[in-house]
Amino acid sequence: MAGGYRAFVWVTTPDGIRKRKYVKRKTYEETRKAWQELKAKVDKGPVAVNAPTLGEFLLYWLREVVGPELAPLTVSTYETLVRLYIKPYLGAKRLDKIQVRDVRLWINKLRVTCQCCAQGKDARRGAPRCCAAGRCCQQLASARTIKDARGVLRSAFNTAIAEDLVGKNPATGVRLTARRTRKIRPWSVEEARQFLESARRDNDPLYAAYVLILVLGLRKGELLGLTWDRINIDAAELDVSLQLQRVKRQLHHRQTKTEASEAVLPLPEICTAALRLRQKSQEDARRDAGEAWVETGFVFTSAHGAPFEPRNFNRRFDTRCKRANVRKITIHDTRHTCASLLAALDVHPRVAMQILRHSDIKVTMEIYTHIPSEQTRQALKRLGESLGQ
Repeated sequence: MAGGYRAFVWVTTPDGIRKRKYVKRKTYEETRKAWQELKAKVDKGPVAVNAPTLGEFLLYWLREVVGPELAPLTVSTYETLVRLYIKPYLGAKRLDKIQVRDVRLWINKLRVTCQCCAQGKDARRGAPRCCAAGRCCQQLASARTIKDARGVLRSAFNTAIAEDLVGKNPATGVRLTARRTRKIRPWSVEEARQFLESARRDNDPLYAAYVLILVLGLRKGELLGLTWDRINIDAAELDVSLQLQRVKRQLHHRQTKTEASEAVLPLPEICTAALRLRQKSQEDARRDAGEAWVETGFVFTSAHGAPFEPRNFNRRFDTRCKRANVRKITIHDTRHTCASLLAALDVHPRVAMQILRHSDIKVTMEIYTHIPSEQTRQALKRLGESLGQ
């Protein structure tokens, strides 16, 4: 035929409908080879006749697969990666036409594309100062972002394979260079003590929160998701099973990410003392707010009882670092100081083992062989005792 050769195979679509699917190539041999490959696919199971574009499939995947199954924050992250880093580059291509080469070229392009230019970040400012003004700032996607975007694409193609839309996953054929992980420099016990002493001296309403993230190693979401009904101060126990997250202007109070995250933790003395102090300060706030108080049951709240905003907690933590004159670190990095603090506070190794969630006491004891100076230990002990009084 003019312009090449064409052949067809009767296929059964994923919907159970019998249709013709055509292949077209320039030469007879190429057409015959494509026909044989299609025939082999048909023998294995259903075959889609009209494959959607990747962009169309990703919309369906986010709505029907990701949305109902994953946590709101994860869904939001996937949507952002699809919108900013996948659809603009590959979205118009047909799902069944995307090859390993396409994925490799996409990743290489991401590595050299200024995202400020691509996303029009500077153009949206009232007064452009870089890309829109003709001075490209070369804001490139990080190695972590590229890896995450590739992971989302790979996951979407796995669903496409399961639904018989494609026969292979092109995203698995592209290897990424292992990125260097950020070297964590957590606080020393002395820095943690200085931070806590500063908060206690200034009567910081979040003092108890700082104690819990440092001594128990709680994550920010776990901390802000704490409710009083999950704490038994008399029995010195705290149930970590809920977290608070803000996603798309909505606060979500939901279960922790995995069952392994859920635990009933023993509370060292400094924690129970700090929580009693928090109870009293919240009672004072409730009395001051009067009818404006909203009862939510959360341990850490605003002046009127509302859940404490995660971003506001970040700001307060950074401000406290500055006031305490200690190095600024992330809230998550405080978890790496937890074990050393437990040793400094003379918490029994068996209790520390529960808090740190170690499966072997030997691991805990290795930490306890590296204890800080006696002066620091006594200072921390006095801090707990002053609260107990």
